[in-house]
Amino acid sequence: MPVKPAAMPAAVAPSRAHLIALRIEEDIVLGRRHPRERLVEQDLSEQFDTHRGDVRLALFELEKKGLVERIRNRGAMVRDLTPKEVRDIYDVREDLEVMAVRIMPFPVPETQIVRLETLQREHGKAVDRADVLAVYNANIRFHGVLLSLCGNDCLTETIEALAQKVSSIRSYAHANPGSLENSRRDHIAMIDALKHSRRSELIALTRRHLKPAPQAYIEAYEKRFGRALTA
Repeated sequence: MPVKPAAMPAAVAPSRAHLIALRIEEDIVLGRRHPRERLVEQDLSEQFDTHRGDVRLALFELEKKGLVERIRNRGAMVRDLTPKEVRDIYDVREDLEVMAVRIMPFPVPETQIVRLETLQREHGKAVDRADVLAVYNANIRFHGVLLSLCGNDCLTETIEALAQKVSSIRSYAHANPGSLENSRRDHIAMIDALKHSRRSELIALTRRHLKPAPQAYIEAYEKRFGRALTA
């Protein structure tokens, strides 16, 4: 008898815990939940109409991403990044992103330029709508493709891990009305630099593009907690 081909596995639906984690992450990224804000399992289980086991798994997932921290006898809370931690992360991230641009093979294939232009149109539409969550997601996709052009998976994975650690601070830059438009401007300039193989210009744009978020976060942090607590 002929052997029947194996059935394709059915797509696995995201778990309840994962969906809860995505919702809490969205709240953190959009600034709806603030540094040091407590995440009470019972309150969250009522909010999401589920049991505490799902909430606990969601918080563990967010803890692994660096968005949530657990403090003994106090439970979970939105991770509080000090200005020093933010500066340290961005210093390393900037050096690594510049390294990615330095080793990026030029000229960049036209197909990749077209891909970046398509992603930037999505980003631009989100900016026009002032849809901060859509801007955030479009920005991740744009930079993921841009950095992948360096051809070094280890380098891009390290950059992505660092970016994840500070994803909660991006909403602070968006409080400035011009920040979304500045981000769009930088993306368009980056694509143009890639088109014409202007490496030094792309490096300068990469450095500039990383500055607003940490600066805005540190200013807000010092206003809220004071300079004495910024170490």
